[in-house]
Amino acid sequence: MKSLTTSAHIESDTRFRVTPFADRATPFVSLRIEGDLVEIALIASPGTAEALRNLAAAAIEAAGSLDAMVADAPEVIGHG
Repeated sequence: MKSLTTSAHIESDTRFRVTPFADRATPFVSLRIEGDLVEIALIASPGTAEALRNLAAAAIEAAGSLDAMVADAPEVIGHG
């Protein structure tokens, strides 16, 4: 991966869009993660499909961790 460090919070209304650009001299796929104030575009070239699968697997693992945190969290009474 090329070097860039950034952070953004994924919100429940975060949008995701995949756009293939197959008709280019060097084809690629754009994976966009979009919010109201932030947009991140990941560019994947041929030969990087496994890296995208690993990203998807890591996202599924992260979602499972969040689900477990909510399931294990005690209910807050009188909050609000």
